[in-house]
Amino acid sequence: MKFLCLWFIASVFSLLMQSKIMAAEVSVHDPAMAKEGDTYYLFSTGPGITFYSSANMKDWRLEGRVFNGEPAWARKAAPSFNDHIWAPDIQFHNGKYYLYYSVSGFGKLTSGIGVTVNKTLNPRSPDYRWEDQGMILQSVPGRDLWNAIDPNIVTDDKGQAWMSFGSFWSGIKLVKLNEAWTGLAEPQEWHAIAQRARPAFTPDESGGPAEIEAPYIFKKGDYYYLFVSWGLCCQKEKSTYHLVVGRSKNVTGPYLDKSGKDMLKGGGSLFLTGNKDWKALGHNSTYHFDGKDYLVLHAYETADNYLQKLKILDLQWDAEQWPVVDAAQLNTYRSVQLPAK
Repeated sequence: MKFLCLWFIASVFSLLMQSKIMAAEVSVHDPAMAKEGDTYYLFSTGPGITFYSSANMKDWRLEGRVFNGEPAWARKAAPSFNDHIWAPDIQFHNGKYYLYYSVSGFGKLTSGIGVTVNKTLNPRSPDYRWEDQGMILQSVPGRDLWNAIDPNIVTDDKGQAWMSFGSFWSGIKLVKLNEAWTGLAEPQEWHAIAQRARPAFTPDESGGPAEIEAPYIFKKGDYYYLFVSWGLCCQKEKSTYHLVVGRSKNVTGPYLDKSGKDMLKGGGSLFLTGNKDWKALGHNSTYHFDGKDYLVLHAYETADNYLQKLKILDLQWDAEQWPVVDAAQLNTYRSVQLPAK
């Protein structure tokens, strides 16, 4: 009988451990998503750009990495590049998928943004092959006071593509892309669209306390909505990351918050912040899939030593056409990482 009891306890423990392993959540930073056919694909900061696939936006299978090696130009733009590629943005254009990404030294202006292209996102397709198009732009210490990371592409009402990007320093920029979506349009057209106060005499090599990054522009109805992350990421319990938003009827701005303050002058309406269970949420992307809008972001779970995890929330719109989400979904949405095939 004692043997049977021990066997039963061991079996239950084994099942519990298996269940815990199977129920592991997807741990990502800076998620971006696309849908091809009936499959969703999720891309995130990580070695070579980490990516996953899912049929339902909940159960995700790790597919590996986009870059088997590293972009040929990465170490030239960022000498301290360590194989981690940051903040991807995935777009479908002219029959192909364009994956924008950034390389950087953490907290430095040695940064660059590039793009790689593929006919399909399905790694089991015979057409699957990423073809890197190289660097689009870079930031150089001593020359620039803006940081070339966190790209996001938006098209205006005329079909013209624009890339927003930026982190700390002088804030968020918007630049026009060429017809191929792989370089800057000539003559070049640049706009500053959001910024936080940078104290006088802050050394140029320092990002300073002007904590703003991760722009994402989403067109809905009459407006372009600019989401950005304020605060500090990557600091565990000391992280202060959260989301603010503004909007404009023109892609180039000005982007105003609910009080009418220009985001270029420090404006930004609080959109989503953390709670006791989830901290440092931000670096969102936003999508319209199958008749619904979604907010995709990462958040740090307090109960799991502030491990970053995927969150996908339903995005709604109030009577004044401002975006709203139910913060309770931070607790109810739980991703599941499936075993790799």
